[in-house]
Amino acid sequence: MQHDRARPHGKTLDRIILLEYTQITDQSVIYIASREKSMSPRPNVSDERKIQIINAAEDVFTKKGFDEARMDDIAEETGLSKGTLYNYFKSKDDLIIAILDRIFQREFRAFENIDLSTMSATEGVSLFTDMVMKDIKLILRLMPIAYEFLALAFRNKIVQKALKVYLNHYMDVFIPIVQRGIDTGEFRQVDAYEVGVACGAIIEGTILLWVYDKSLIEPERHVRSGMKLLLEGVRARR
Repeated sequence: MQHDRARPHGKTLDRIILLEYTQITDQSVIYIASREKSMSPRPNVSDERKIQIINAAEDVFTKKGFDEARMDDIAEETGLSKGTLYNYFKSKDDLIIAILDRIFQREFRAFENIDLSTMSATEGVSLFTDMVMKDIKLILRLMPIAYEFLALAFRNKIVQKALKVYLNHYMDVFIPIVQRGIDTGEFRQVDAYEVGVACGAIIEGTILLWVYDKSLIEPERHVRSGMKLLLEGVRARR
């Protein structure tokens, strides 16, 4: 009569079970780690959510104005709960500043990454104009908001401060281009600051005239022609 193989008992059995469990666990850890490594990184949901909220706020502010719009309206526009909305923006003022930043700062950030030393001052001014014109459709779409910003600037210190930052940033970017043209003899001995103010007036003034009568003004064409006239006025006579 054959006898069954002796089965382990007590501590021997416990040790075998522990070894098998350890092997399975180690393999599982390796498998999970390899899965995590192979998975592509998740997009930044927080940034996407902020963009979604800012887009909704622009639409709500355009329709209702800053004073009439409520955070409830923006939450409804996004489909988010009011609590989720407040996780990203604590107030309408925060949203207003975020919109201002998106309108006014985008072209500056792109411009700052360009090596202007490889081009003439005239080319630098033309490039600056091109970058502003890329955003002209966005700016025109948001004109109701833009002029509410101006109205708010008289009574809202937060908006006033944000607009000052924008203006100073614009001057910090534009004036050195003009000054380099003066220093190299490309431009006449003019005041670089005054040229910067004139450039800003051409851009902002043309958009304002477009608001007065859209049938008379073509913002992109008239901004470019105004900048061309400005450059001809400051260019050195040879």
